[in-house]
Amino acid sequence: MAEHTRSSITIDAAPADVMGVISDFARYPEWTGEVKEAEILAADTQGRAEQVRLLLDAGAIKDDHTLAYTWVGTSEVHWTLVKSQMLRTLDGAYILAPVEDGKRTEVTYQLTVDVKIPMLGMIKRKAEKVIIDRALAGLKKRVESQG
Repeated sequence: MAEHTRSSITIDAAPADVMGVISDFARYPEWTGEVKEAEILAADTQGRAEQVRLLLDAGAIKDDHTLAYTWVGTSEVHWTLVKSQMLRTLDGAYILAPVEDGKRTEVTYQLTVDVKIPMLGMIKRKAEKVIIDRALAGLKKRVESQG
């Protein structure tokens, strides 16, 4: 099993509000920084994205990739890589847990990245940590600014 990196943050909003921002792929370019374009290619019967094409520009890593999403109730979303120019693996998840009777949300983000070019495991883990920390900070700022 591949190693993954995980981190958590607490957001001052209800889990439904946090998941609302996570599931609104069209707005990712407004708050994620690295995602320049997001296009939903397929959705489930509830209107949730099942496949999303993302155009990514994270400095050294520029990629056009497609992710498949699996929704677990209203508190988890997992994704796996369908196709990519630069990546071999991009698997991750957002897991939400209510805090303080649902007034706040603990968001855990886990990520496994493997690039097609050779890279030391230690450098990969550091890159995953940077991606996760930026994503969680951006998510917190976006959700709390809507409240």
